[in-house]
Amino acid sequence: MTDIWSAEKRSEVMSRIRGSDTKPELQVRSMLHRLGYRFTVRGPKNKSLPGRPDLVLPKHRVVVFVHGCFWHGHAGCPDFKMPKSRTDWWTAKIEGNRARDARVANELHCLGWHVVTLWACAVKTRGARDWLEARLPVLIEGKPRKSVAKVAEE
Repeated sequence: MTDIWSAEKRSEVMSRIRGSDTKPELQVRSMLHRLGYRFTVRGPKNKSLPGRPDLVLPKHRVVVFVHGCFWHGHAGCPDFKMPKSRTDWWTAKIEGNRARDARVANELHCLGWHVVTLWACAVKTRGARDWLEARLPVLIEGKPRKSVAKVAEE
């Protein structure tokens, strides 16, 4: 099947895809802030670290990447389907993204950072967001936090 848009129109559409401040990234930021975590988004650490992480939590030595399921090839996710046109190009593109993600994660580990990768589908539904919000303290600190309700009871 051929593309329904001209090369110029397709280029314009693709150029409008955000690389930062995406809806999933904003939702993750909101969750982290609500849980009391403080982080940088465009701070000097974000720019100097390999891969330019979406969020850096310096106190915990944690970096967070919020990956789009399509662009980073989230295996088994319904939001990731290989396009039927130009399959060779898309396969190389997505495999290249996966290889870069693995290389960046390894470099960050070698520098002493803990890498947390979150997928866009993890914030797509209310249930998924609730599950992720409960799981974030474990991902960041390695242990669950007491909820505000439990602290109030004690």
